[in-house]
Amino acid sequence: MIGLPSLRAFDHQQSARIWLAATPVDMRCGFDRLAELARAVTGQDPFHAHLFLFRSRRGDRLKVLQWDRDGYVLWYKRLEVGVFRLPQIRSGASSIELRPSEFAMLLDGIDMSRVKRMPRYERVTSEADKMRMNAG
Repeated sequence: MIGLPSLRAFDHQQSARIWLAATPVDMRCGFDRLAELARAVTGQDPFHAHLFLFRSRRGDRLKVLQWDRDGYVLWYKRLEVGVFRLPQIRSGASSIELRPSEFAMLLDGIDMSRVKRMPRYERVTSEADKMRMNAG
């Protein structure tokens, strides 16, 4: 039997964390300036494989910075029409962590403020099962 993918499975496949800066950034910033901002707004080390997302003031551009073994990778997306629909960010927060599924929705143009996650049953497991699941 072939298992169908779920957003939960998708969210747990990737070990890198995804951080979105709360405030807009000058899109002329390059690798080094974005790495400094990544550290300042998330408190995370930009030399880890995490993804750091930065948006433009108008919301139609997005830069993603990631360390890849021997150097930074910088992705830059400019929308021809429209803006990126960002998730709600708590007042006073400098950044927010996104799930991989939320990042995919952001890139696909899905307005996450209109998406509602329904509560789901989660079986309570023993401590040994939890540790085994977290290790694997």
